[in-house]
Amino acid sequence: MAGEWWRDAVIYQVYPRSFADSDGDGVGDLPGITAHLAALAELGADAVWLSPFSRSPQRDAGYDVSDYCDVDPLFGTLEDFDRLLSTAHGLRLRVIADLVPNHTSSDHPWFIAALAAAPGSPERGHYLFRDGRGPGGDEPPNNWESVFGGPAWTRTANPDGTPGQWYLHLFDSSQPDLDWSSAWVREQFRDILRFWLDRGIDGFRVDVAHGLVKAAGLPDWTPPAAAGSMGDDLPTNAVPYWGQPGVHDIYRDWHAVLAEYPGERALIGEAWVSPLTLLADWVRPDEMQQTFNFAYLAAPWDAEALRAVIDASIAAFSAVGAPSTWVLSNHDVVRHATRHALTFENPQGAGIGPRHIPHLPDPVLALRRARAATAVMLALPGSAYLYQGEELGLPEVVDLPDSARQDPTWFRTGGERYGRDGSRVPIPWAADEPAYGFSPTGRSWLPQPSSWAQLARNAQAADPDSTLSLYRSLLALRREHGLGDGALEWLGGFDADVLAFRNGDVTVVANLGKKPITLPDGEVLAVSGRMDGGIPYDTTVWLAR
Repeated sequence: MAGEWWRDAVIYQVYPRSFADSDGDGVGDLPGITAHLAALAELGADAVWLSPFSRSPQRDAGYDVSDYCDVDPLFGTLEDFDRLLSTAHGLRLRVIADLVPNHTSSDHPWFIAALAAAPGSPERGHYLFRDGRGPGGDEPPNNWESVFGGPAWTRTANPDGTPGQWYLHLFDSSQPDLDWSSAWVREQFRDILRFWLDRGIDGFRVDVAHGLVKAAGLPDWTPPAAAGSMGDDLPTNAVPYWGQPGVHDIYRDWHAVLAEYPGERALIGEAWVSPLTLLADWVRPDEMQQTFNFAYLAAPWDAEALRAVIDASIAAFSAVGAPSTWVLSNHDVVRHATRHALTFENPQGAGIGPRHIPHLPDPVLALRRARAATAVMLALPGSAYLYQGEELGLPEVVDLPDSARQDPTWFRTGGERYGRDGSRVPIPWAADEPAYGFSPTGRSWLPQPSSWAQLARNAQAADPDSTLSLYRSLLALRREHGLGDGALEWLGGFDADVLAFRNGDVTVVANLGKKPITLPDGEVLAVSGRMDGGIPYDTTVWLAR
């Protein structure tokens, strides 16, 4: 139905521990977010998505939940959340919260009870406990590998100290997978949804939405060498722990729960599902409202590749009556102000670090491409996602010392993969303040680069050529011209390395080639970089039709 807010919304992702710290402990919190919501409204966002703030031992930055219906003291209280929500709504910002249903923390009371219970008990039936294979059950139940590296199974000990059953964790061993064939688990999550909906939340971003249901019998699976441990480039449902058909029943059930509440509440899936025609099943009218378009995020800075994924996205989502979403950065990937100029393979979640420094691109070129890519994305019809700090042009932090790293990927791979910390460094607000305005004491849970002073929000606010000014301009024009609710029409007459399209009364031309091109006729509305007669390489321009 046209007019639903999420069809053309710009949604700004806040990573709470790295956004703003109000109490000086070096970790961002809910009051810090509340204090800066006006800046997000002024930027032009329609909604805010909060990464996890529920109670957690924080072994995976909050994606290991020990209580789904409380705020972790690190971030504040439920009253702080209520104030945040009220302030956001007063600014006409909707609020989306992360929900982590694939697994809990190993500190969750449900898992503690499961460990204390006997094999075959109802408590153990809430998780995926299995007997081991081989003599004495000494081998894991199957050969699955954790996304974070190493085996996906950990063995328990019986009360007498003898080896016991194994439990499944597709991520860290502190994140045991729930068994979603359990009616009890399904009922608990209906209650969790209602707890936050009763408080007035506008929706949920569902973490690992494609992982909840596993293939019957938990069969062995070895990915082809070219596919990687996550089964990249394969139809997702071919992997026995991703995208299984049973997940759709869960989200139809959740859709019905949200429909009990007034207003337009949304489910947004983090579903690494391919191909796009399969991903579109997740946003059929009775399931989720949106799902992330990771095919677009992963597309290289190449006109042909981008044209193909844009066409495929619009076709697939339109076929089920849903909008496409567009995203370039988030807390799990290398920031696109670095990634779009990388010249080496960089799998999702692997990160980059000191050993990559000799091979890193020119930062000026990388930012130039990032700004051009953003100007393409924000002109596309549908809903767009922004990751905190990208409006400042923040690059990936690559020189974090080993001693500062906290991502489980770093530890589980013995330092082979750097992980995601480089995209999670606290953002700069004020050039001349402690921690660049992130924290009043100057503390910061990950060290901030000294170069970030010049990227601080207050240093960019009055500069018409800054990345912040570009984002403000693009978002204002996007709203003024209704681009999110528009339709795309490709334009001919350009070289193969140029993207040129029309959306409503705006013409967009992006030069991804290596030489300048002629500027078409029309009033220039916005441009991602400086122009000198024509459109230089790695530059996008918006023109009045």
